[in-house]
Amino acid sequence: MDRINVPPAGPMDLPLSLLEMGCSGRFELITHPIPNQPLPPHSTLPHGLPPTSLNLETEVEKRFLQDPAWLPIHDTDFAFQKFLKYIHLRECNVNSLLNCTQSPLHSGLSVVRDPTTGMLLDFTEVPLENTGLSAKNSLSLQRQPGPPSESLRGSNTNYPFLPGGMEELTLDQIKKKSELEEDIDFEKDLLRVPPGLKAGMDFTDKDATVAKPEVNLMSLLSSFDDIINLQPEAEEKEESKGGEEAPKLPRSNSLEDLGIKDAVSSSAPSEKGKDEKSKPKENPEENKKWAIPVNITSPCDDFYKRIPNPAFKWPFELDVFQKQAVLRLEAHDSVFVAAHTSAGKTVVAEYAIALSQKHMTRTIYTSPIKALSNQKFRDFKNTFGDVGLLTGDVQLSPESSCLIMTTEILRSMLYNGSEVIRDLEWVIFDEVHYINDAEVRDSPSCFSSAILFIRGVVWEEVLIMLPDHVSIILLSATVPNALEFSEWIGRIKKRHIYVISTMKRPVPLEHYLYTGNSTKTQKEMFLLVDAAGNFLTKGYYAAVDAKKERTSKHAQSFGTKNTSQNTSASQDRAVWLTLLHFLFQRQQTPVVAFTFSRTRCDENARSLDSMDLTTSIEKAEIHSFFQKSLSRLRGGDRQLPQILLMRDLLKRGIAVHHSGILPILKEVIEMLFSRGLVKVLFATETFAMGVNMPARTVVFDSIRKHDGTGFRNLLPGEYIQMAGRAGRRGLDATGTVIILCKAGVHEMADLHVMMLGKPTILQSQFRLTYTMILNLLRVEALRVTDMMRRSFSESHRDTQAQEKRISQLKQTLSSLPPLDTEGQLSDLMPYYRTVTELRTTTDALQRAILESVNGLKALSMGRVVVVNNKQHLNALGVILQVSNDSVNRTFTALIICEKGNEEGGGKSNDSAAFPHLYNTALFIPEGPCSHTVQKLKLQDISAITVKTLKVIPDRIIDNYNKRQQPRFRHDPPGQAISTATQELLRLAEANPSGIATLDPVNDLQLKSVDVVEGSMRLRVLQESLRDFNCIHSPTFAEQVRVKELDTLLFLVSDQSLSLLPEYHQRIKVLQSLQYVDSSGAVQLKGRVACQISSHELLLTELLFENVLSPLAPEESAALLSCLVFTQNTQVEPHITNTLQEGIDRVLSVAQRIGELQRDCGIPQTAEEFVGQFKFGLTEVVYCWARGMPFAEIALLTDVQEGTVVRCIQRLDEVLKEVRQAARIVGDSVLGSKMERASLAIRRDIVFTASLYTH
Repeated sequence: MDRINVPPAGPMDLPLSLLEMGCSGRFELITHPIPNQPLPPHSTLPHGLPPTSLNLETEVEKRFLQDPAWLPIHDTDFAFQKFLKYIHLRECNVNSLLNCTQSPLHSGLSVVRDPTTGMLLDFTEVPLENTGLSAKNSLSLQRQPGPPSESLRGSNTNYPFLPGGMEELTLDQIKKKSELEEDIDFEKDLLRVPPGLKAGMDFTDKDATVAKPEVNLMSLLSSFDDIINLQPEAEEKEESKGGEEAPKLPRSNSLEDLGIKDAVSSSAPSEKGKDEKSKPKENPEENKKWAIPVNITSPCDDFYKRIPNPAFKWPFELDVFQKQAVLRLEAHDSVFVAAHTSAGKTVVAEYAIALSQKHMTRTIYTSPIKALSNQKFRDFKNTFGDVGLLTGDVQLSPESSCLIMTTEILRSMLYNGSEVIRDLEWVIFDEVHYINDAEVRDSPSCFSSAILFIRGVVWEEVLIMLPDHVSIILLSATVPNALEFSEWIGRIKKRHIYVISTMKRPVPLEHYLYTGNSTKTQKEMFLLVDAAGNFLTKGYYAAVDAKKERTSKHAQSFGTKNTSQNTSASQDRAVWLTLLHFLFQRQQTPVVAFTFSRTRCDENARSLDSMDLTTSIEKAEIHSFFQKSLSRLRGGDRQLPQILLMRDLLKRGIAVHHSGILPILKEVIEMLFSRGLVKVLFATETFAMGVNMPARTVVFDSIRKHDGTGFRNLLPGEYIQMAGRAGRRGLDATGTVIILCKAGVHEMADLHVMMLGKPTILQSQFRLTYTMILNLLRVEALRVTDMMRRSFSESHRDTQAQEKRISQLKQTLSSLPPLDTEGQLSDLMPYYRTVTELRTTTDALQRAILESVNGLKALSMGRVVVVNNKQHLNALGVILQVSNDSVNRTFTALIICEKGNEEGGGKSNDSAAFPHLYNTALFIPEGPCSHTVQKLKLQDISAITVKTLKVIPDRIIDNYNKRQQPRFRHDPPGQAISTATQELLRLAEANPSGIATLDPVNDLQLKSVDVVEGSMRLRVLQESLRDFNCIHSPTFAEQVRVKELDTLLFLVSDQSLSLLPEYHQRIKVLQSLQYVDSSGAVQLKGRVACQISSHELLLTELLFENVLSPLAPEESAALLSCLVFTQNTQVEPHITNTLQEGIDRVLSVAQRIGELQRDCGIPQTAEEFVGQFKFGLTEVVYCWARGMPFAEIALLTDVQEGTVVRCIQRLDEVLKEVRQAARIVGDSVLGSKMERASLAIRRDIVFTASLYTH
């Protein structure tokens, strides 16, 4: 080793010396050299000391790891020497201190064109507004784009873009607006000629009979400019009418549409007409109907004239409902398409994607489950090419024009102000009817149901948060309240939603009962509902007789004990073998057999060991596809028991599909099924949620399922969705649906309700989450109460109508003297409360009656009903016809009314005078009695009376329709109508105070607890009304108006929001945990919680209490598995002491949060909160993260392989969230630990890429 020559010590040197230790090249540092000894390095021997036995590892650890200051990166000498070397070369430049960043440009250039030829004439400088806006201070789309790294997902410090339909203005806008209003006197000082124009607006009064002005191009252009100039960018957002007309103008096809009407109207308004206050007079009527039903009965003949160059062409002719949807998309309108499975709803999504590619904008497609997203990615990728996928663990082509993603990611992008939202034209929500599905999908696991429930909440948030320029496409199975739901979306977004609903099935269904269980009885299949939808009782009784024939003589004599619907495994096997042989002979495969238990799915498939349904060619195809698909797995993973079992089943044409199956296996099964190679598929309900995978036949193993709390019959919506898989379009004339009668034939009433009942209505799943509250609190311009007010759960609030009524009442009450509430009026408040409760109880009871089978049976031809709607108040009517449509059932009825009010145009009943009072008095005309024939909806019928009339419906309807024609308008009504009208009038006059109605309990046999309690409460309330004195007071009406005003003021205020108390409770929790301060400002802990999508409080507390810091990466992953695993297990996990300590700390933190929530008033016990966290997979995840093969970890637990895989996949998303949160806190060590944990679990079969995406 060469000796180092060191220059003599100078004043800058420290008194240090090095002592060479042996020939190994080690040195000792001498910090206190002996006086008068030389400083250069010296050695103990001429050739150094011999090597010592000191441990180099210990030395390195002591020097470098325990004292990082020794690391070379911390050596300041080199940097300081370099600094000293250049310091004397630097010149002083005082001016550099005066430099500052460039301010944004305050003006830009605009072109000047010739108005007739369009030629460029000149450039002019125009001032630019809003130049200081950024993602950190503004909700506006005018703000500057953020950095490219944040363009896709946004940042949690960004503001979201302003949600569409929100009128809230910023402080600056309000200030600016008020200054403008101060400057302008709308009575006198209106300017008439804009700068630069020779002519302007004429505000003088004109006569109504003004001659139609000539159309000339310049006047049209000037009027068009006037219209545009009335639209300042941000200041008048609340003027919804102006905002809605603006985008429609450029899409006009003719000059007449563009400006004539506006030119006429703008040339002759009165001075008041220009005032803002006159605008709402036009608005309410048009704003009331945001949902517009589209008529799909008449053919769309001019489709190709209206769209000569469609953005996308299909190889088949579109159905009418598809054409209507495409027309609406071309006009950039939002649509709600409700149609049966396989009807072709995807056409609408495909056209939207094609349109966005044509317009060079973007489309986002969301679905309720990840598997469906993967399938759609493959389909759309094959069709359009430019398609990307964003899920929790996959990100493919995020720059594409069409992005398929989960709803949570879209919500996160909206809250974080992603730049993708700027280019967004369409958002497609698929399978909307699953939004309110908060139930267990695969008994007994509630794993997927939890996901669906979360989606329902997220989905409503997304709809509210979408900006104004984004159009919405909703695709759903048939739901009864599509109009009501669309009305809600239209109202919150302030735009029309076109509802396109079709009940037509491309392939009609035939429903059978099957009672066979042997070769002898294999043909016992009885038609119960034919292709036209008629319920055949003959088929039902035939099935009952066939089943009876095989019961023993003892059972026939003494009756069967029908306590259990369960059958033994051997009986099940006999039924399945018999049925499948029968279907195979009749060439009715492929078959989907829905079985509502994963264990029974597996058992049924295994029991068919003697059945082989495939040919040798099909076997070869299945084998090669199976081997090719699994070639990406590691050798050990290919030998998993589940894979070997499924390979044997698949070769014989049999398969199983449920959440316990490995994801890659499920995809193999789906692909083989779509090719027609799987002949019999035993599946749970989740298969009905997949993309279009129809079968020839659908079989129901049972019609009862477990919903997490107990067993119940299938709901009509569930049955229709699953039965809809039967019938392949273009291949089958009808689809076959078979219900097995293994233990006995099901009750006729149950079957009727299930097959022909109403599907479940869409219900709001909106609930407050801490993430939502914190995300909205960090943006001052958005309030949580605005979100709550816009939720579907509050859609019943008709604020516009209530505010109109408030102004009327205020006007009326201002002219009245103050009223005395003593004496006779002392019991006014209790009276008002009683009447309010009476109305709500009556409404709830009536709703229950109309939704029951017996209630609908009572509404048959000739039944007298009480009608209440906009036109009629307690008017008697008689039902003439009932529509066949079970979803949107209507009743044609003859109703009595005042002469002149047949069409509702005359003087209507003053129903608005006392809408708050409980009024049973029947309508009796003051003058001559007339009649009208109308189609009533269920909600128009307020009571079903005990009376029926003999009527001749056809004659009444024909006579009424004939007299609607102008030439027969004055003919006298026919005999049948006159008789019915007189009968109704006689009934009304005989019972002026109210007519007897059908009792829900005694007459209609409704025995549910709610109905019985409701009817008892109703009687009590009705009797108590007689005891009040206030109704006899002469000033009663005025005083009631005061109370009504108070109620209305409460209803339009935030205080009436149903979720407001819970909001205050949650805010209290957040303040106690210091996520927000007393003023509502979000603190550091709150910012961290914003990053986390579920269990945000627990995770944030664990982070801030350093629970994860002492743990190894694999232990952290194992501990966090409690957040994603929701099942109970029988196997007790064997875990390390460190992990056990971690579990105890998690449980103590959860207990503390649960108790705090309880103390703040949230109705969830601490035990329930702690009980959500299940540690059954901790050992499995720990061993997996340490590298154990999947075959071995599968033996550690009784949880099925598919569930384990999905848990670990979701755990990876949680680890990414924790990593992001750790970085916000500044804990880089924990961040890198989470990254290592994520890498440790991302391997082998658990994270094998989907077959759909490669």
